[in-house]
Amino acid sequence: MKRTITACLAKAAEEFPDRVYVARKTDAGWKTYGFRDVYQQACALATWFRAHGIEKGDRVAILAEGSPQWVVTEFGALLAGAIAVPLSIKLLPEEIAFRLNHSEAKFVAVSHLTLEKFLDALPEVGHPLRILYLDETVEEFFRQLDQRGVDRQRGYLFFSSVEEGRSGVLQASSFEEAISEEDVVTISYTSGTTGNPKGIMLTHKNYFTNTQDSVEIFQVPYLQYQTLLILPCDHSFGHTVGLFCAVLRGISLYFVDSRGGGVGMVRNIPINLLETNPVFILTVPTLSGNFMRKIQQGVQERGPLVKALFNLGIQAGIKYYGDGFNRPPFSIRAKYFLLHRLADLLIFRKVRRIFGNKMQFFVGGGALLDIRQQEFFNALGVPIYQGYGLTEAAPVISSNTPFVHKFGTAGKVCPSVTCKIIREDGKPAGIGELGEICVQGENVMKGYYRNEEATRAALRDGWLHTGDLGYIDEDGFLVVVGREKALLISSDGEKYSPEEIEEAIQSLSPFVSQIMLYNDHRKYTSALVVLDEGAVRNFVAQEKIQSEIFLLDRITESILSLKRDPYYGKRFPSYWLPVTFAILPEPFTEQNRMINSTLKMVRYRIVEAYRDTIEYLYTEEGSRPKNPRNLEILKRYLDGR
Repeated sequence: MKRTITACLAKAAEEFPDRVYVARKTDAGWKTYGFRDVYQQACALATWFRAHGIEKGDRVAILAEGSPQWVVTEFGALLAGAIAVPLSIKLLPEEIAFRLNHSEAKFVAVSHLTLEKFLDALPEVGHPLRILYLDETVEEFFRQLDQRGVDRQRGYLFFSSVEEGRSGVLQASSFEEAISEEDVVTISYTSGTTGNPKGIMLTHKNYFTNTQDSVEIFQVPYLQYQTLLILPCDHSFGHTVGLFCAVLRGISLYFVDSRGGGVGMVRNIPINLLETNPVFILTVPTLSGNFMRKIQQGVQERGPLVKALFNLGIQAGIKYYGDGFNRPPFSIRAKYFLLHRLADLLIFRKVRRIFGNKMQFFVGGGALLDIRQQEFFNALGVPIYQGYGLTEAAPVISSNTPFVHKFGTAGKVCPSVTCKIIREDGKPAGIGELGEICVQGENVMKGYYRNEEATRAALRDGWLHTGDLGYIDEDGFLVVVGREKALLISSDGEKYSPEEIEEAIQSLSPFVSQIMLYNDHRKYTSALVVLDEGAVRNFVAQEKIQSEIFLLDRITESILSLKRDPYYGKRFPSYWLPVTFAILPEPFTEQNRMINSTLKMVRYRIVEAYRDTIEYLYTEEGSRPKNPRNLEILKRYLDGR
């Protein structure tokens, strides 16, 4: 078989034609599409694309929520020889315009949810661009075009157009003959946490190699797995491990119900989980962290006895399983076995039902995941097998699996990937020695689109320099500690990655929703803190707190408890732990551009926005958490604002 993603889909259409590939929730219930359905529609759309001027190498952008229509559009574009440009629905209009201009996309596929945002971006697009509409709300579509003065000839309706092209299915399937494994599949734009986004070119060979690695290390069986795809299709992790791995093993993908927009999607997740009964879920730390908080809040509402048994059971499970790789002594396992089993019988099994009755595990990626989250979910009976990767590597570089895992690590490096750690002086690092993670393999990108300088900086002597810091531990697991460009820098020039500490504080403190550490040649480390408003208000109500000083003391204790924690107190040098912090009046959001579409903090923007606040933390008054500014913000929690 050719090593192309389109050949994989064609094979899936033959091997398991009627198996559900993708499904979406409609007013009539779940509408499903088999692998053969998707392939035939993609072939029809490929014929249609060719008839409307698409040539090999042209770009087709997709700005929409996850849906069967997204999948058909992407495969249709690939069969026609085009390159897909996946775009996040959370991008701002100016960010959309930049990507459309830079990629010079000929078509952009939009949905009902994204049409208005796209039309806001359209005046800034400097080249001819046609619209492929993925929904059936015809009147609304043309009404908005007319309202904005957009020529109706720019727009086409997805379903009607695909139906017109069905007669050309056989001709379209022959397009595979012209597709090479070296052809670019996607231009995926970086999230821009450290500057302007770059267009990452990933080929059929890149994706084919990475999907093969992914299904092999997880030993994914044929025709047995299904999942609720919560991550967006433009997310590199969800794209590869979701859309493309599915065609290799017949995995069924159910997209989160998007009716109601972004808020509706969040609200629909618990309902969709029970409806779709996933075997596994792809997650990122923000998502799994929300699951963890909701579980803990739900247990707390059941009363002190249930809460106590739940917490004891979690701690017993953590002791019983250890780090997942090095088995604890028999005496330890015997000591905690019964307590963990009792909690499992009485509480954990009921908690796990929120994910359905088939759920086996999470697969984590996207960012660093604190070890406490890994230990928590493993003790609960739904482990998170954390991996590591980046879009430039298609994206999976390493992963823990049900068969080999060690909590606190990013797992073993994939079979097709070669990984080395390079010290700051350019020499290879030894076991346990920190340095930049560099990788080599057929999963590594072709380069950055129209950016030779950035390509040369990232790809050197056949190695991808990731910009991430990590080391290989004594058991051969990759440990990732953070981004090189996000380092804390002390007054004497010493450097440290903040991301592990930030994740740890969020796990330990029930009050902290977001936190960013800061130290740029300063005498101590400080932090910007966003509180979990619901958690703080519940605490105020339950404890009948009337003093903002008392409330601030409790919040401070929870944040600084890292120093006293038996695990973290030894793991993190005390110099890098925050001495003081500022409570911010609003969260980091996509709207204020302080987190990007993959939910990562855009640090340079946060620093720019809160420069005065940061400087205040290095004054005598701000050097202590109990300062007037923090107390003033906490007053609103006491007076009901």
